[in-house]
Amino acid sequence: MTAALELRGITKRFPGVLACDAVDLVAHRGQIHCIVGENGAGKTTLMSVLYGLLRPDAGEILVEGRPVGIGSPLHAIDRGLGMVHQAFKLFPTLTVAENVVFRQGPARFGWIDRRRARERVRDLADTYGLEVDPEARVEDLPVGVLQRVEILKALYRDCSVLILDEPTAVLTPQERDTLFEVMRRLRDAGRTILFITHKLGEVMAVADRITVLRAGRVVAHLDPDSTTPEEISRHMTGRDVAPVRADTSPTVGDPVLEVSDLHIEGVHGLEVVSGVSLQVRSGEVVGIAAVAGNGQTELIEAIAGLRPVTSGSIRLGDEDLTDVSVAERRRAGMSYIPEDRHRVGTVAAGSVADNLLMGYQRKDGFRRGRWLDMETVESHAEELRQSYSIKVGDLDAAAGTLSGGNLQKVVLAREMGHRSPLIIAEQPTRGVDIGAIEFIHTELLAARDRGAAILLVSAELSEILALSTRILVMFEGRVVAELDPRDTTEPAIGLHMTGYPVG
Repeated sequence: MTAALELRGITKRFPGVLACDAVDLVAHRGQIHCIVGENGAGKTTLMSVLYGLLRPDAGEILVEGRPVGIGSPLHAIDRGLGMVHQAFKLFPTLTVAENVVFRQGPARFGWIDRRRARERVRDLADTYGLEVDPEARVEDLPVGVLQRVEILKALYRDCSVLILDEPTAVLTPQERDTLFEVMRRLRDAGRTILFITHKLGEVMAVADRITVLRAGRVVAHLDPDSTTPEEISRHMTGRDVAPVRADTSPTVGDPVLEVSDLHIEGVHGLEVVSGVSLQVRSGEVVGIAAVAGNGQTELIEAIAGLRPVTSGSIRLGDEDLTDVSVAERRRAGMSYIPEDRHRVGTVAAGSVADNLLMGYQRKDGFRRGRWLDMETVESHAEELRQSYSIKVGDLDAAAGTLSGGNLQKVVLAREMGHRSPLIIAEQPTRGVDIGAIEFIHTELLAARDRGAAILLVSAELSEILALSTRILVMFEGRVVAELDPRDTTEPAIGLHMTGYPVG
C-alpha cells in the first residue's frame, strides 16, 4: 500500500542543538499516527519541516509516493497538508470567520462574502461540535476558544493529511472527546492524522500507530494493541516515571491570599465573576476546576493584576492588592504562572536569560545601583536552566525559538525560583511531557511543603485531584462547590462543573 506520507532521513540542526537526527516515518491513509516524545525531542521541529515552516538540512518528503519540495505553508496546503499549531497562528484583529476562511473565502462581485463566510464557519462548527461565535474578534477570545478556531481552519481546508500539534492542551474533557470523534470520522473517510500529544491516555485512545522520538531520533515504532503506556513512557524518557500524588494532610498555616466578594466584568461589560470569595493558606494547594469560559480565567487575571475588578478585595498577607500594579504584587510576594506562555508569560524576541529575570529585575541582588549586575543575572539564568532542565544551546537565544514545553519550563523556573509566599499556577503542565509533569508536580508540592500557598487552576481533573488540598468548582462565575479530594472523583467534579445539582 502506497503511504500517504513518508519522511526519509529528515535532519534539522539549530546552533548547539541537533533537533531532528535522520528521522524516518511512514503514515498511511485512514490512519491516526501518534508522535510522542519529551519536550525538545524534535516533534514540533519535525512537523514544522513537514509543513514548510522550516527547511531540513537533509532528507526528503514523499506524498502519495512522490518526492515533494515544501518551501512554505502554502506549498504544504497545495499538497494536501494542514496543521493545527501549538502556538496559535491567528490574526487577533480579525473575526473568527475571517481567520478561518483567510485566502480561501467565498467571494461575491470580487469581494469576500462575509455573510456566507460566517454561515460556512457556523455550519462547520456545528457539524463538529466546536462551539464558537464566527463574528467574535479573535483578540477577545480565551485560549480554549482560540484552539477551536485553529482546528476549524484546518477542517475548512479539507486537507488529506492533518497535523495536530498538541491540540487537546487547551480543551476540556468534553471538547477533547468531541475532537477524538472528529479525528475518527476523518480517519474513516480516508484522511491521515498526525497527532502529537504528551498524554499517553490519549495515545491509547486514538492511535493506530505510534512513533516515539527521544533526543531527535526515532527510538520506537509501536502498535497500540501490543504496547502499554508504561512501555511508551520508558521509550520516551529512558526510565520509569511514577505519578506524583500529594499528601492529603499537609501542615496548613495562616491565610496568605484572601479574596472577598469579587465581582469582575468581561470584555463586553457583562459580569463574568459574581461574588467569589476564597482563601489560600500557607502550606496548602487550592485547586480550581471549571469548564472553560466560567470565569476562572478572569478571576486569576484579576488576582494577578491583569484585569480590573468591579468590586470586592484581594489581600496578600497584610497588604491590600485590589488596585495595585503587577510590579507591586510581585514585590508583595506573588508569583504567577499564566495559562498562555506565549502572549502573557514570555517575550518571544527576548533572550532566555532576560525572560528568566523578567518581572524581578528590580529585586535586591540583581542590581548594582541603577544597573543590572550581569554576572548575577547570568549566574541566576544558568542555575535555573540546569535546575529545570531547560533545553537550549545558548541562554542568549530568543525565547521564541524554544519548543512549547521548554518555554513552559522557562516560565515555571522564573516564577518558582523566587520562592514567593503565594504561587498562582494556571495550567502549569499544559503542553509538557510526562517527565516534565512529574518534575513540575514535585516542585509545586515542594513549594507547598516550604510553606507556600498555591492556587492551582487546571483543565486536567487528574492533576487537580493529585495535587489539591481543597478543590473549588466554578460555574457561571461563581464558586458552586468546595470538595475534599479524598472524598470525590473526576465524574463528581465534572457534574459540579456543568452546574448539575449534586445532592
